[in-house]
Amino acid sequence: IFFLFSGLIGRSWAMVFAAGGFKVKLYDIAQQQLTSALENIRKQMKEMEKSGFLKGSSSAEQQFALISVCTDLKAAVEGATFIQECTPENLELKKKIFGQLDLIVGDNVILSSSTSCLLPSKLFTGLKHVKQCIVSHPVNPPYFVPLVEIIPHPETDPSTTERTYALMKKIGQSPVKLNREIEGFVLNRLQYAVISEAWRLVSEGVISPTDLDLVMSDGLGMRYAFIGPLETMHLNAEGIANYCERYSEGMRLVLNTFGPVPEFSGEIVQKVNQAMSEKIPVVPKVLDARRKWRDECLSGLAKLKTQMKSN
Repeated sequence: IFFLFSGLIGRSWAMVFAAGGFKVKLYDIAQQQLTSALENIRKQMKEMEKSGFLKGSSSAEQQFALISVCTDLKAAVEGATFIQECTPENLELKKKIFGQLDLIVGDNVILSSSTSCLLPSKLFTGLKHVKQCIVSHPVNPPYFVPLVEIIPHPETDPSTTERTYALMKKIGQSPVKLNREIEGFVLNRLQYAVISEAWRLVSEGVISPTDLDLVMSDGLGMRYAFIGPLETMHLNAEGIANYCERYSEGMRLVLNTFGPVPEFSGEIVQKVNQAMSEKIPVVPKVLDARRKWRDECLSGLAKLKTQMKSN
């Protein structure tokens, strides 16, 4: 498995695949970036092993031994069966990278992108290996959140989709297949719908920013950690049909009061920023500590979900 660039997503992906027993090669243009990435990965693995949150059946040292680095693109992809691009969310940069890969890979390697919003048709059209190209969009951080959206290019071979899906399942992720590309894919379309209404409710003075987050974390999020919105409907009545019969009129009434898409600018940005900064100051040390706490919570939740499913 070969990963392009060793930023946060690339590191997390590398750890996921190493936990699954795969040899991993990280590529970056700067040796110092790779050295830093390896130090970070080793530290995280050791910490998770100590806390009991390390994925996989092998030790941290055994998993770390599966990860190597390279600054030469051609040498890096040699022998790879799956290449996951993790460059910044910049269309021209990603197209340039895939154009370079297109010239040096064989006919069996899968070319996959971690993009969160760029359509496959914009990334891969015109490549001679377009049938081997796909988007595998993870949720940040992929080591702790297993969902992966798999989105094909219109010309992607079905076998590419199936191989990618099977690979993600094998390493313990939770892949979902989109039948066609759409702006924002599915996760971000749902996420942006929630953010949009949250922003409107705060900007209209209905609720404070901190209480708004509480509605999700101690309300909707409690259910959504285990079941989705459609199953929630199904269980909150005598099935979906009964739910729609009982609640559709009220849903339409509320939905018709939703306002336009917010601009996410102006005074409301300052208001929300002040509330969030009072809770979590925008200081690197504090933010990193909160992210670490978040990741530990996600890891604990993942273990609980696995246990409950096995029961």
